[in-house]
Amino acid sequence: MNTTGDDDHRLLTPGEVKRSFGVTTRTVTRWASTGKLSTIRTPGGHRRYRAAEVRALLGANTTQAGTTPRPPRTQTYTDPQRTRDST
Repeated sequence: MNTTGDDDHRLLTPGEVKRSFGVTTRTVTRWASTGKLSTIRTPGGHRRYRAAEVRALLGANTTQAGTTPRPPRTQTYTDPQRTRDST
């Protein structure tokens, strides 16, 4: 049985953190560099983040903004050449 206390000790990958916030991995790394999130290094040198700390930051962002983080934006590229040829 997984309790909240057990989940507090869980370590998250940068990918899991970025999906929680809807940001890029680079942003998560930047947060760690500036002290917004603390990081733990695995023996192989990979970054991991404490679930409890991420959850607290997520709650702080939700409280400050009044909304949950938005999903990442996507951009659509339209080839001008194809548009010109079709008219």
